[in-house]
Amino acid sequence: MIDTNDFHDDLGENHIATSAKNPVRDDAFDISDERKIELIKKDVENILHTLGMDLSDDSIKGTPNRVAKMFVKEIFGGLNPSKKPGSSTFVNNYKYGEMLVEKNITLYSTCEHHLLPIIGRAHVAYISNGTVVGLSKMNRIVDYFAKRPQVQERLTMQIVQELQKVLNTEDVACIIDAKHLCVNSRGIRDIESSTVTAEFGGKFKNEETKREFLDYIKFDTKF
Repeated sequence: MIDTNDFHDDLGENHIATSAKNPVRDDAFDISDERKIELIKKDVENILHTLGMDLSDDSIKGTPNRVAKMFVKEIFGGLNPSKKPGSSTFVNNYKYGEMLVEKNITLYSTCEHHLLPIIGRAHVAYISNGTVVGLSKMNRIVDYFAKRPQVQERLTMQIVQELQKVLNTEDVACIIDAKHLCVNSRGIRDIESSTVTAEFGGKFKNEETKREFLDYIKFDTKF
């Protein structure tokens, strides 16, 4: 008989996702952010108390509230669909028909297996199908899907799928290179390793187009 605790520990330790979508319940947003903060604050207080921390100390007294607000308002804010960034598109009047690459997008996310940070860079590209999107919107889309408990493979796919929908084209690609603190700071504690994931759609599946994208990423753009 399989010990389910061991099974789920193995999944988490090996950073294996079980779904292409974030596992969010249907009733996830039936209560307000303020109520969530109130509930999470009590949970954090209990964790710290159980660990033996003195919650009457001025240094740690406000930690439960700070952590609760951070979870709801900041690092997991991307779970809430109401916070999804608007992505207005514009007609490609200047007929730019080559690849557009937004590289080195700073990425902060959280590993859903240990709730430790994922820190890295995303490189996103698309080929216009008649419409274009503002450059900052690409950054905002990356940030929105990153702000939730995540698995890097899923995050990479979500960024591509969202831009494909916004731009009405399959010709979108994303590469993410990131460090996982659950690997770097615990467990194997390998501080040098990073994880690279990629998702290629449409023309980017063509080896020549894929190579062009990879070559753009290598450009030294320090100013």
